[in-house]
Amino acid sequence: MSRSTGAGHFFQTTSALNESARKATKSKNTKGNPVKLQSKILAAAADPHDSAQVYVAEAAGNVKRINLETTNVFATFSGPAAPLTSVAVSTKSDTVFAGCWDKTIWSWSISTRKLGRRFHGHSDFVKALLVFALQGKELLLSGSADTTIIVWDAATGEKLHTLKGHTRGILALALDPAEYAPTKDRVVVFSAGSDREIRRWSIGLSSATEIQDSHSPIIAHETNVDAIHFDSDDDLWTASADRTAKCLSRARNWKEDSRFEHPDYVRDVVIDEEGGWVVTACRDEEVRVWERGSGKLYHTFSGHFEEVTGLVLMPGQKVVSVSIDGTVRQWSLKAPDLAEAIKEAEDERLGKTKESEPEKNENVMTAEEEAELAALMEDSE
Repeated sequence: MSRSTGAGHFFQTTSALNESARKATKSKNTKGNPVKLQSKILAAAADPHDSAQVYVAEAAGNVKRINLETTNVFATFSGPAAPLTSVAVSTKSDTVFAGCWDKTIWSWSISTRKLGRRFHGHSDFVKALLVFALQGKELLLSGSADTTIIVWDAATGEKLHTLKGHTRGILALALDPAEYAPTKDRVVVFSAGSDREIRRWSIGLSSATEIQDSHSPIIAHETNVDAIHFDSDDDLWTASADRTAKCLSRARNWKEDSRFEHPDYVRDVVIDEEGGWVVTACRDEEVRVWERGSGKLYHTFSGHFEEVTGLVLMPGQKVVSVSIDGTVRQWSLKAPDLAEAIKEAEDERLGKTKESEPEKNENVMTAEEEAELAALMEDSE
């Protein structure tokens, strides 16, 4: 006898049923011009070769390249049987890389979509990737739930260094732009993870060491640091499960310069330098736009109906958001478009308020009208 695994065949609380109904209703919205995929999206990266495209990593084990102008899936890179947690695209070679729950890193040729090299070396999930050129070689860095960072020769698959220092899983990697030049013999990479620590590493082809000084490690959050990014001033921006996004000042030895409070875990943060906006992704389904100077919340983009897992800042003041709801959405950060979005949100709010009010029955008289009618009736007798 077959048995159903459908949620509807099991006991569910009223709140769970209400939440399912809410998400089902919200999923029908078309805000952000959504591209709908078949599984949860766990990460995204810009296409360095085409400003109209992004790559996304799916829980179904696929990497997809999506054209934002046509909202079509332009290419699919498949092979893994486990979820993909991270994606990175080479600027030097014809390669896209993806970190996987199966403890390996997969790669594909962008032009042919054929499987390339697999990188074996971690003992747990691969959660973060970073790829860059150094002295004519392309290096691939992978951060894992096994607490280590491995530096690979991206072309040969050779393991160059294993970096140890974190006590829990690595969640994010970022190249320090103030210390980077392809011709230099060393770079500085920042790493962050579940131990709330941000560490710095000096990496070369022949050696790699952790930078140890009075500011190491950097501790700016109470718990997991999910994302780290640098802005044009080379300051560090962080997103954390302690419900804050922060700017850490380089000039002040990575002390907190500004803070943005959220109602739930902050999954990602990007900076729109042109508009002066800070954009954050939150577990509460929202994409928020903040005024960088004042720190005030300017607008909230509501479209996703599950946790927002990542953001990609695109040319032309556009931000792309991805979610475990399986959608890729895009939002304009240009001043006129933001003003229109704010107006539409306000109109929607007022519309809902109006709909919730009971309609007046034109056939029902008020007490004053009834008294007036009674007086007229008496006068006519």
